[in-house]
Amino acid sequence: MGLAADKLELIEWLTNLDDNETISYLKIVKNSKESNSDWWDDLTEDQKQAIERGLKDIDAGHVTTHAEVKKKYGL
Repeated sequence: MGLAADKLELIEWLTNLDDNETISYLKIVKNSKESNSDWWDDLTEDQKQAIERGLKDIDAGHVTTHAEVKKKYGL
């Protein structure tokens, strides 16, 4: 699939999207490309806390490999 087709697919998806959180995130991504600010500074406190929890889980070894998930769900 070429770049133009990818863009059209994303435009179609975005016009049908009814998820404020995803739209807000996409705006952050768009704006981060236009400025030199750090994307971390644009995250909400909830998003930062979720990332921190995930990093702590990884450090504590609370992870599931891709292979384990595939096996569990028969993929």
